[in-house]
Amino acid sequence: MSRKDLEIPYEHERKGHYRFFEILPGAITWTMLALPFLMSLVNVTLAAFFILIYLLINFSRVFAVNIRAMHGYRTMRRYQRHDWELLLKELTQGSIPDSELADRPAWHRRQVDRLATRKQVLKPQDIIHAVIIATYNENRETLEPTIQSVLASNYPMSQVIFVLAYEERGGPEVEKQAEQLVSEYKNRFMHAMAIKHPRDIPGEVIGKGGNVTYAGRRMLEYLESESIDPDRVIVTTLDADNRPDRQYLSSLSYVYSAYDDPHHVSVQPIAMYTNNIWDAPAPMRVLATGNSFYHIVMSVRPHILRNFSAHAQTLRALINTDFWSVRTIVEDGHQFWRTYFCYDGNYRVLPLYVPIYQDAVLSDTYLKTIKAQFIQLRRWTWGASDVAYVVDQGFFKPNKVPRTDLIMKALRLLEGHVTWAVGPLLLLLSGFVPALFHPQSYAANELPIIVSRVQTVALVGIFASIFIALKTLPPKPARYGHRRSLYMVLQWVYLPVTTIAYNSIAALNSQTRLMFRWYLSKFDVTEKAVVTESGETKSTLGNK
Repeated sequence: MSRKDLEIPYEHERKGHYRFFEILPGAITWTMLALPFLMSLVNVTLAAFFILIYLLINFSRVFAVNIRAMHGYRTMRRYQRHDWELLLKELTQGSIPDSELADRPAWHRRQVDRLATRKQVLKPQDIIHAVIIATYNENRETLEPTIQSVLASNYPMSQVIFVLAYEERGGPEVEKQAEQLVSEYKNRFMHAMAIKHPRDIPGEVIGKGGNVTYAGRRMLEYLESESIDPDRVIVTTLDADNRPDRQYLSSLSYVYSAYDDPHHVSVQPIAMYTNNIWDAPAPMRVLATGNSFYHIVMSVRPHILRNFSAHAQTLRALINTDFWSVRTIVEDGHQFWRTYFCYDGNYRVLPLYVPIYQDAVLSDTYLKTIKAQFIQLRRWTWGASDVAYVVDQGFFKPNKVPRTDLIMKALRLLEGHVTWAVGPLLLLLSGFVPALFHPQSYAANELPIIVSRVQTVALVGIFASIFIALKTLPPKPARYGHRRSLYMVLQWVYLPVTTIAYNSIAALNSQTRLMFRWYLSKFDVTEKAVVTESGETKSTLGNK
């Protein structure tokens, strides 16, 4: 498959079947939201049956999700405690001292035994990590801690290339800041470079995809000039506020060293929105914790895991896909599908149970914070645009992707986005609909009571969220007193409101836009802020 075949069509090229499948997620979503009303008009018993079945399906999911969350949390904590430097050394040597066998994880012992009889495709000592940090016009208070977190890694910086990818449209102050940061830190890396992404490149939407793609191509030119084999390079993309755990690079090296086919996998660490969790308003804390919870759950479901935000891929795989898409604002999740079709389905995402710490949404005023949070979630839910892309690539263009695998992935993608939009609304409100049309019906009046009782039992699952939220909190800043800790528990009363007002409405917004061709053609950078030790709030978009 040629590289150009992997790119998403331009907006004016989307016709026929492509438009049908752009419309499909929103059409299903609005139909499902209308069903309780339509069924109530036809038959109250039918409506009650539909609502109860949907409720019970999601009730069972709640307990499954909480079990996975606790499993994922424990696994993450174990991975953070491992001595990855030692594990990499033993993987390279192909042996573990007999006296220490019992102290090693069982999966590590199996990998060492397996690789003792096989040739490693990537050896730990040969790996070079390229860390691309994408920035628009975030200030130094946001960028510098991210650079420092990379430097604090339990990994030799002599094997790390640092690339600061910044935007020309950010202005001259952004360029000056980027050059200063690279100049100050370049001697601590194998190599460092600041790469300016020109504004208004034809065919590109305004977004991160164009920025990191331009930086990746420039970095490749450097590697070629130094005769460095791109097959040795693993690329991690970070947003300006993404701070890798100190074990990230070493554990990432382990995964790629242990895997037989490293160019056909990407690695997904766990996104944890805890950098500024103490400073964010309560509704944003609930959403941030819910997002962290979701990514912990996804880490133990590798068959449905997709690229999100910070992730890693070999440079060879990026070259084969012509890097990231420059025509979509969701280049991270979309990259999964580009690589999946590039390799005819021979591609998967591997979970890495090590966190990348990110910011919760916070602006310099409460109203700006509320708006910024919605904009962020609307961008995430724009992943519904991939439904048409997957169907187009999978069923209307020549490929060798296994049909069953493709169908299941396409259905999961569609179902996930529909549920994102309709799930909270149906669970919280649909039980009251039949009674609106049939106030004298016994079934219609009993339904809200039954729904309420089921939901009450399901609320037990919130304790898993609270537990993980409290266990993953960073140290409380000295500027906050004991009441702030209490608010971290009481904040969960916002959960029903934030779930509907943000998750459901954002997903509905995105899917409805797709239905009517109101495309999101610009990456709206999420405005965040940094609270200094003195309590001053400084916007991360302070340069503009």
